[in-house]
Amino acid sequence: MKTTLEIPDPLFRRVKSKAAERSQTLKAFVNEALQEKLASKKSAAHSGEPEWMEGFGKLRRFRKETEGIQDRIRESFEVVESEDRE
Repeated sequence: MKTTLEIPDPLFRRVKSKAAERSQTLKAFVNEALQEKLASKKSAAHSGEPEWMEGFGKLRRFRKETEGIQDRIRESFEVVESEDRE
């Protein structure tokens, strides 16, 4: 299917340049960009969660580190300084 799009000049130049860097035609670049955009929306829609929730859970790998930091904070607050005992 053919269609006409209005693309602002600065954006058009950036798109055209990026497509050339990747040795792609403008048509191929735009098709790929549209497919990626639709895929990201589809995955968010399938999860049943709002789009803004997409980033949550990305830092799970720091969970143990965070627990360790919390443990050190608790230990520090358990120590009562001599001037605070009175």
